[in-house]
Amino acid sequence: MAVTDQVEAPAKPNRFTDMLDIDLRLLSMIGALVVTWLFFNLVTGGLFLSPRNLWNLSVQTTTVALISTGMVLVIVSRNIDLSVGSLLAFLGLFGGFIQTEVLPLEGANSWWVSMLAMVVAGALLGGIQGAIIATLSVPAFVVTLGGLMFFRGAGWLFTKGRTITPLDSTYSQISSSIGETWSWVVGAICFLILAAVTFWKRSRRAGLGFYVKPLPIEIGLLAVWASLIIAFVSTMNAYPFPRSDDGRGIPVPVLILIVIAAIMMYVANMTRFGRYIYGYGGNPEAAQLAGINVKRVIITSFALIGALTAVGAMITTARLNAAPLSIGQLLELQVIAAAVIGGTSLAGGVGTIVGGLLGALLMQSLRNGMVLIGIESSPQQMIMAGVLIFAVWFDVFYQRRRR
Repeated sequence: MAVTDQVEAPAKPNRFTDMLDIDLRLLSMIGALVVTWLFFNLVTGGLFLSPRNLWNLSVQTTTVALISTGMVLVIVSRNIDLSVGSLLAFLGLFGGFIQTEVLPLEGANSWWVSMLAMVVAGALLGGIQGAIIATLSVPAFVVTLGGLMFFRGAGWLFTKGRTITPLDSTYSQISSSIGETWSWVVGAICFLILAAVTFWKRSRRAGLGFYVKPLPIEIGLLAVWASLIIAFVSTMNAYPFPRSDDGRGIPVPVLILIVIAAIMMYVANMTRFGRYIYGYGGNPEAAQLAGINVKRVIITSFALIGALTAVGAMITTARLNAAPLSIGQLLELQVIAAAVIGGTSLAGGVGTIVGGLLGALLMQSLRNGMVLIGIESSPQQMIMAGVLIFAVWFDVFYQRRRR
């Protein structure tokens, strides 16, 4: 009797959201962001959604969003980093010192030397904290709380409290824009990469026998992305330079954020390190029994957020054309809040890079809107605290419902 093998067709999802392969939590985040924007635009008489404010909002969001991509992975691994604000200030001072004291002359390439030194120093200092956590079993809360105090104190001793300025003129170009033409080029490249990745993933899933979204839905989602890219580039180009008819275009900090966010999504979703992070965060005992080098994973995650903090320090100091010790105040709380609001579970094992980016954008939108309508700093902090508590409660509620 001949026996034939029958391969079962992949099961079709029952819900429309499953068909779109979109997380309900991300959908709720997008909905909350849209409602927030519409509300502030209404109460400010259209000022919130003006090109000028959206351009400024995009730049204001970059540092928190950039570091939150690393914080997501740290929290997913059941750790936390309270030192990023102080580390950002220290690295900014360190880079400024190289430019003004070590290589003070124009044309001495101090800008790229300082940038490289900042990234190396950030990764090294973050890795040292991770090594203490991983090898000595000291809780991350304690180690990074010590880092919060140590790095800012070290910055004070390093500079005697003075602000380092002015910085290299080429280095300060980080805070500029790329202009209208290059903005459209970047937008087109982003869409082509997005389309290529979409169809590559579709082909790969089909080859493995997994469910793939219907082609019209896939094309429709790409059309939505194309519309968003066109709207974003048009808005950035619509805010002109002072005393000029030319548009600013996409800010360089936002371009840096786009590149790093794409790299971090690849690291989280497509690499062995990313799988190890989520595996360890979901079940540390099972990860150790499976042979995962847990110490290396923890050290690497802290080195990674240290390097991202260095990039944030570059953006911050370039915008100011100075490196004061006061930068990065309460930044760690903003970054952690962005990750948690974006759906990263403090219990570990759950979180997405996209969620962290949306959380940073939502949080900065709230802050920006409250400034526009004249709410003072103290009530702002109270409202942001309420939003954070609600996000944590929603995470607990959502996890219970899933179980």
